[in-house]
Amino acid sequence: MSDAEVTPPLDVDGILADPGIRIVVCCGSGGVGKTTTAAALALRAAEHHGRRTVVLTIDPARRLAQSLGLTELDNTPRQVKGIEAEAGGELHAMMLDMKRTFDDVVSQHTDPAKAAEIFANPFYQAMSSTFAGTQEYMAMEKLGQLHARGEWDLIVVDTPPSRSALDFLDAPARLSRFLDGRMLRLLMAPARSGGRSMFNLVTASFGMFSKVVQKVLGAQLLTDLSGFVAALDSMFGGFRQRAEQTYRILQDRETAFLLVAAPEPDAVREAAYFAGRLGAERMPLAGLVLNRVHRPATPAPTADDSLAAAERLARLGGHDGTVETLRTHAALLQQAEREGRVAARFTDEFPAVPMVAVTAQPADVHDVDGLRAIGTAISRS
Repeated sequence: MSDAEVTPPLDVDGILADPGIRIVVCCGSGGVGKTTTAAALALRAAEHHGRRTVVLTIDPARRLAQSLGLTELDNTPRQVKGIEAEAGGELHAMMLDMKRTFDDVVSQHTDPAKAAEIFANPFYQAMSSTFAGTQEYMAMEKLGQLHARGEWDLIVVDTPPSRSALDFLDAPARLSRFLDGRMLRLLMAPARSGGRSMFNLVTASFGMFSKVVQKVLGAQLLTDLSGFVAALDSMFGGFRQRAEQTYRILQDRETAFLLVAAPEPDAVREAAYFAGRLGAERMPLAGLVLNRVHRPATPAPTADDSLAAAERLARLGGHDGTVETLRTHAALLQQAEREGRVAARFTDEFPAVPMVAVTAQPADVHDVDGLRAIGTAISRS
């Protein structure tokens, strides 16, 4: 029995139209069309299903803004004008600004004087811009903020272009491990002991350990880190609490995860890892969008027959155009067969996960019409 017979079709329009689904998370490895898919789904939800939708992208290439006809996207949702929405439908778009989001969190949860102290700290400046996992964690923060505001019927999330798609789910736990780490607890001690000097406390309590830490990190970096920890001490519980709240939202039935992959070994392997993780975390996996699939116009003649006919015509001095057409047809059939074998690695492991295969588009998407075409392809494939 073929994959098409055993794998249930993915009803994308059913997901977008369901008022009980308020969040759609597009996830997968980088370079598989997540950003375009997220934007196309958000546009279709607004235009065809009358939903007030916001799409959150974390794409540094800024393709989404260009496709939506916006000069720029930033950390504030902007309404996309000129779309052909059903009654009540609107489309808003925004791009995650990692540092701005971190700054907003600090401003919201500390007094102005303490916030200014944190912003000026060199360690905070580095962490808020480059610390591993900060982008993924701040994507979770922004999702939690958008959800809490309750202004949209549907939030579509384009997850970060991480080395691993799992980084989006792992970010809160990674932050918690960082906050609960032995070294960080040690650095918190001065703030929790009435403000005694970092070096006095550590030297008195740990002796040689203090000298080793200073030698490895440097005295100034240790001072910056200690000041950062002391300033953020009162916020640590809030970070963890909000991460846990957002995690629970992602486990709720109001959320639908859509895996996005291309028919390539690494992308399908990553999708399979993510599907397994979602199952383990009891998060609702709605289906797989398999992008950039190649389909021949007709399966006949077969690849072998096409190549054999091309060789016979070439030997007989046949028309070069016909020979080339036969060879191209054979190559397309062979590519489709390879892609089918790759896709089967996912469908064999997760036969109950609905899937939609989207034919490769002839050109990149650069405007709203292109996004409409993608949305139609996803919904009708």
